[in-house]
Amino acid sequence: MKRSSTITLAHGSGGRATRELIDSVLLQHFGKPDQSGLQDQALFAVEAQARLAFTTDSFVVNPLFFPGGDIGKLAVTGTVNDLAVGGATPLMLSCAMILEEGLELEVLEQVVQSMARTAEEAGVSIVTGDTKVVERGAADRMFLNTSGVGLVPHGVHIASYRATPGDQVLVSGFVGDHGAAIVDARGELHLDIPVQSDCQPLNGLMQVMLEACPDLHCVRDATRGGLATVLNEFASDSGVCLGLEESRIPVREVVRGVCELLGLDPLYLANEGTLAAIVPGDATEQVLEAMRRHPAGREACRIGEVREAPGQTVLLRTPFGTERVLDVLYGDQLPRIC
Repeated sequence: MKRSSTITLAHGSGGRATRELIDSVLLQHFGKPDQSGLQDQALFAVEAQARLAFTTDSFVVNPLFFPGGDIGKLAVTGTVNDLAVGGATPLMLSCAMILEEGLELEVLEQVVQSMARTAEEAGVSIVTGDTKVVERGAADRMFLNTSGVGLVPHGVHIASYRATPGDQVLVSGFVGDHGAAIVDARGELHLDIPVQSDCQPLNGLMQVMLEACPDLHCVRDATRGGLATVLNEFASDSGVCLGLEESRIPVREVVRGVCELLGLDPLYLANEGTLAAIVPGDATEQVLEAMRRHPAGREACRIGEVREAPGQTVLLRTPFGTERVLDVLYGDQLPRIC
């Protein structure tokens, strides 16, 4: 029987068409199962001295493909990074797909290939998952959900409430690139923005940071809500003030220009391969040095410090010498960016 070139409702039935899709697309790129075969779960051993980390996330980005990535790369990267910034070594991922009837099979295969490449780059395996198909119009082509597990070694304790006066605020690279790339990919404004999404796994960067300083206090990847939202979470949870220098925050000129044109603030634009960290003051230089040696942290820099007061506040010092409160936005500047 000739293979269909698009997703049909039969592919979500659990019957022969489903198995053909699994065999011809998913297993071809995610890898064959071990001797246990295709079960409803994946089994793995846990080290006695480590803690288990678990995370899950859904991805509805529009469009599916954008400069520097696609929904598949985004899904793997997002889940790996959520584990990594908590100090975990990512091990295994699951992937659940909601596919719209009529989706081109070629598009699905491109996404799956991208997921496989990104998982290999991050050193993780996609070991289990699920596929559902809905009628035309019931979804926007493809939605993904990925979950992940990892191990946090003994002695590592990274949490949003650990920021302490005297700590330093670091960022691993340029901010706002992903949001700007999505604006470009949507093509609604007929802009030609020479910027790519920063979408990349950060577990390698986190490993060298932890080697330089096992006592990292706070780390988050600055995704939805951007850098400003993440830093507000640190300040609120820790009851401290983060004092930032606007001139030190790395923003590409092209991203800054797009934001000025559209009335956006780059500090609230999403990133998918940039993290914010709060580290002990006496470890700042060794952490920065380690970050800059890693490809994902070449542009790492210090952008501020932790103060005692006013508590639960982020203050931004402008190039004019004035300070303004960097608050949390009520909603997203750009919907469906991840």
